[in-house]
Amino acid sequence: MASDGRIVWNHSTHLDGLIPILEKLVKCEGITTITPGRIKKTRSHIPKIKLKVSVPIRGGYKVIARQGKTVQEVFILTTLEQENLEKAIAQAMQ
Repeated sequence: MASDGRIVWNHSTHLDGLIPILEKLVKCEGITTITPGRIKKTRSHIPKIKLKVSVPIRGGYKVIARQGKTVQEVFILTTLEQENLEKAIAQAMQ
């Protein structure tokens, strides 16, 4: 599970609890770069943090992180297939 991936710190705010999950995730083999993106407010309320693979992007996937009434985009550059990325996310959230 050792990898030399990195997290890009281009925003000063992140969802509560997101960074420890991303720090575990970036250590997974096949993940090269994780970039947390913009934060938005939503109407629906998700009490516990949740990460869901959204759409493929060039070189990886866009993941939506949700908690409370807040949503944050996370861009993950990886060689993993979507199914394997979802497993890695589930493992990082434990």
